[in-house]
Amino acid sequence: MKYFDHAAATPPYEDVVRTVAEVMAAHYGNPSSLHKLGEESGRLLIKAREVCAAALGVKPGEIIFTSGATESNNLAVKGAAMRYAGRGRHLITTQVEHPSVWECYVQLEKQGWEVTFLPVDKNGQISVQDALDAVRKDTVLLSVMHVNNETGCIQPVEELGRRLKKEHPRVIFHVDGVQGFGKVPLSLMDSGIDLYSLSAHKLRGPRGAGLLMVREGLSLVPLMSGGGQEDSLRPGTENIPAVVGMAKAIRLAKEGEQQRAGKLNALRKQLIQGLAAWPELIVHSGEAAAPHIVHFSYPGMKAEAFLHMLEEQGFLVSTKSACSSKKAEPSRVLLAMGAGKAEAESGVRISLAEEHAAGDIQELLAAIGKSVDRVRRLKGEN
Repeated sequence: MKYFDHAAATPPYEDVVRTVAEVMAAHYGNPSSLHKLGEESGRLLIKAREVCAAALGVKPGEIIFTSGATESNNLAVKGAAMRYAGRGRHLITTQVEHPSVWECYVQLEKQGWEVTFLPVDKNGQISVQDALDAVRKDTVLLSVMHVNNETGCIQPVEELGRRLKKEHPRVIFHVDGVQGFGKVPLSLMDSGIDLYSLSAHKLRGPRGAGLLMVREGLSLVPLMSGGGQEDSLRPGTENIPAVVGMAKAIRLAKEGEQQRAGKLNALRKQLIQGLAAWPELIVHSGEAAAPHIVHFSYPGMKAEAFLHMLEEQGFLVSTKSACSSKKAEPSRVLLAMGAGKAEAESGVRISLAEEHAAGDIQELLAAIGKSVDRVRRLKGEN
């Protein structure tokens, strides 16, 4: 099987697997314990935080470890909204956010917050000016993802963050960085970003590990009650093996970012050019898109059926967000981009990795061609 679903989950680095296993076997002490084993685990926790902070270009004290980006996004959105409700109860996000952000805003709206959902253009991108114009005196929080998990569209978060801090410095800026880190450069140091989420398993790290960068001086309401771990924002005994494995994966992802992006861009270009051979396929990944994601629709064809046609030929792809792919409704992201229902129901996502080669893309294109021919025959078009 050829795996083309790296936006959903990535195979971990072999070095990360070894590290996690070694730490699990040898460093099982609770980092809060005062004995030697506890102190050893505590030192590993400190080192992992320093490694993650260095890769992100932030301070170690600004890194909060979580179970993944879903928890990080929930803590960012709900924690900020609740902490600063006294300032106002107006929130802003986009119509194309990942479910772990979108559903937070939907829930808060039901609980009495007022939410502005920013529209996007046909390429899936927001207008920076529209976002700034949406800010009011009672606006507390603005969330915009860096890279869309379905189409790969890159949002102008650096420009927005800098202008937001200049024009509306009291508004908190949250960015879901899951699909961008290690592939699309982003400087957190001078971006105006206050909250930034990552997940290890999208970066060849272990499942069940993530982080939230919380800018120094910012306060959040924790989602859970318990001990004082993670600056009292994330109670519970720290998962040292997963955290150490994530730190290694994040470091490796950052170190190879430029070379990885160059290779992925070449593969992405080859794939998009190949898809042009079938006029019935509508490609949604434009020029301003991440190098590892190509998304297309085949109107009139259910995405799941096309996916299984490719799987029968040995190729594993996806439809939309892995967190919502089993839901039957049309893609909310494609609908926001102006796609019709048939187009939004037939989206297929191909996500690439650095181990792919030009030959793999050619084989995938051949499989897509056979699937298109099969659909044409079923429709009586041949």
